[in-house]
Amino acid sequence: MPSSKAPRRTRAIDRREQLCAAATVLFTERGYPHVSVSDVAARAGVSTPTVYRHFADKQALLFAATQGGVDSFEAYTESALAAEAARDHPDPAHAVVTAATRLSMADPGAHTLWRWSGQHLSDEQNREVVRRTRRVLRRWAAALAESRPALSERESMYLAGAVLSVAGSRIGREAKANAPLVESTMRQLIWRLLDLQPALAPPLPDPVVGLPGEGGRRDEILDAAARLFAERGYPGTGMDHIGAAVGITGPSVYKHFPAKEAILVAIGRRSAMRLEAGAMAAGFITSNPAELLDLLVDSYVQTITTSPDLQVALSSGYVLAGTPDAAELVTMERGYVARWIDLWSAAHPDADRTVATLTIHAALAIVLDAVRMPRSTPRPEFAARMAYLVKGLLA
Repeated sequence: MPSSKAPRRTRAIDRREQLCAAATVLFTERGYPHVSVSDVAARAGVSTPTVYRHFADKQALLFAATQGGVDSFEAYTESALAAEAARDHPDPAHAVVTAATRLSMADPGAHTLWRWSGQHLSDEQNREVVRRTRRVLRRWAAALAESRPALSERESMYLAGAVLSVAGSRIGREAKANAPLVESTMRQLIWRLLDLQPALAPPLPDPVVGLPGEGGRRDEILDAAARLFAERGYPGTGMDHIGAAVGITGPSVYKHFPAKEAILVAIGRRSAMRLEAGAMAAGFITSNPAELLDLLVDSYVQTITTSPDLQVALSSGYVLAGTPDAAELVTMERGYVARWIDLWSAAHPDADRTVATLTIHAALAIVLDAVRMPRSTPRPEFAARMAYLVKGLLA
């Protein structure tokens, strides 16, 4: 008599994959705190108890969905490297381009979860995700070094990380609208990166404008909160933590901010002010679109590498979803990105507007992703290399 165990096990695996796919879409669109287990069940077309038969809780579901993205990362890399090795004249760098492009075009949400999910996962889960992603990135770096022996090991890792950022940027989310254009743009951007040599990055010039701030206790609180949000995650930081970091009690923080959310809003506004100040200062120096964009790159890199404000505002903004403050911050962010797109379009008048949009989002992602890797930012060459990679991508 045939065993029913195999079909039953297959159905269980299929159901888990179905639930992970539904969770990935919801977590990406709404943010983890704004998604419930019942939301995932409804999206997958099953009952809530069905979800709990496969996952202990919502965090377990997030971890499984994140691991699924890493699974794709590994699978596309393995497939591309094997196919390239079978060619008569293999080029390992070509395998990296193929893997990155397939990864992004297949399911942009699935492989971006690991970028922001860390603050909602346990330390052990985070270590597992980091271990697996670093292992694949090292394979990419080794492939690039094989194609370009002049690259140092560190340069190869810089390039591998930048390629992954491009693959995980907004570029993939446009795939359904115009897949051929998106795919060709993706490949062009990645090859442009792979022509670069990070060790040749020139020193970053001094900021054209200082970082604005009110000073006093309020800014001390914002500085401490931004640092803690970046290190511990927004959910893992309480008002007592923030107060202790500036030498006051948690309740004393409320004299300056009515709630933790108000601190996050203030951090977002301050980061937007800094970016706008840099853009205005650049406008006084030149009106040439390409030169202006170069100055904006320097300002953006300096802002995000000298203060955690921007990183926190972008990675924790989901907390404010649906509030007037969120709408205000999104409007400011979109206005800043639109300035970059307009300048790039002016410098490349023959380029499609969609290409301009995808290019800018990919460029901004390179720096934002890199600053989330704490072992990179303390190195003295980090900011200069980030600016160099972004400018190289923007051509």
